[in-house]
Amino acid sequence: MCVGCHGIPGYQTAFPKTYKVPRIGGQHADYIVAALQAYKTGDRSHPTMKGIAASLSEQDMADLAAYYSAQK
Repeated sequence: MCVGCHGIPGYQTAFPKTYKVPRIGGQHADYIVAALQAYKTGDRSHPTMKGIAASLSEQDMADLAAYYSAQK
């Protein structure tokens, strides 16, 4: 699901505002986990990311972070 937005160079969302979607491939795993945790708790606000993160377990977050941090 992540690559649908984060894997498109230059992709921007239009809801709730124009937002440049960052590439997550190669990002530090700890950062990815922290970001997902922040979306889940509401410390970071983006409706789509909040909805996705809400369904993730801590293990899911760690697995996603390990995968995407190993990408280019």
